[in-house]
Amino acid sequence: MKTSLLTLSLILLVAVTPGCHDWLHHPDMDPPSAPTGLRTATGDDFIELFWDDNREPDLDGYNVYVSSSYDGDYEFIASTSGPYFLDDGARNGNLYYYAVTAYDYDGNESELSNDVAYDIPRPEGYDVLLYNATASPAQSAYDFSRYSVVSIDETYADMYYVAGNGSTVMRVDTDTDIQDMGPTSSILNIGTAPLNGWSADHEVELYAGHTYVVWTWDDHYAKFRVSALSPGRVVFDWAYQLIPSNRLLKRAPAADRKSVAEHRSASIERTQ
Repeated sequence: MKTSLLTLSLILLVAVTPGCHDWLHHPDMDPPSAPTGLRTATGDDFIELFWDDNREPDLDGYNVYVSSSYDGDYEFIASTSGPYFLDDGARNGNLYYYAVTAYDYDGNESELSNDVAYDIPRPEGYDVLLYNATASPAQSAYDFSRYSVVSIDETYADMYYVAGNGSTVMRVDTDTDIQDMGPTSSILNIGTAPLNGWSADHEVELYAGHTYVVWTWDDHYAKFRVSALSPGRVVFDWAYQLIPSNRLLKRAPAADRKSVAEHRSASIERTQ
């Protein structure tokens, strides 16, 4: 069972005023419903939280809690007026479980949300440039563990770009696997590394707009999406899982999530 380390206990006492509505005669003791639909989107040293907005007319805001396990103790980290929170205190390679509560103007706080919401921030990079190994071997390979372009001769290089005879391929060594996940509109579209389907010859033909997953020699998963391609060079974005054997890669917010601007607008309208 989830347990919070912080519980709001303040009750606003409202004076009895003749002629007012009946609810003014009695303090509000009913907390809002627990928020629902809690979900996460992770990035480089941050995690975004989204949930469904409560509909109580006296809703004042939300409290955000974090834990190291779903059934563990949850520690208060922030309050927010709308159903969105950016945890920029999260650090790459650490597992975080989240819960949120809703509270009203009288200080009544709901139970913790029941959704299983967790994520692991992981490093990522954009617009990385590799050159064709046949012409520029010193700038043709990439090492995900060091977030660096390296030489094809580098011991810890995870993949390298080779073009020639009408083909443009990314190759990996025999102790590493690679797979084409197909065309994607964003690198965010691929959230989990596959269990099978790896390239038998340890290389993939590259296409602009495709996302690829790499299972590195030291048991880490990474992905990259090609944004530009020519025989001389390839440009890509990437994300890398720091925890060995963990198949979780960067996840995208659900398609039905409101934008941050919409969240802020809704919050402002509610308080007016």
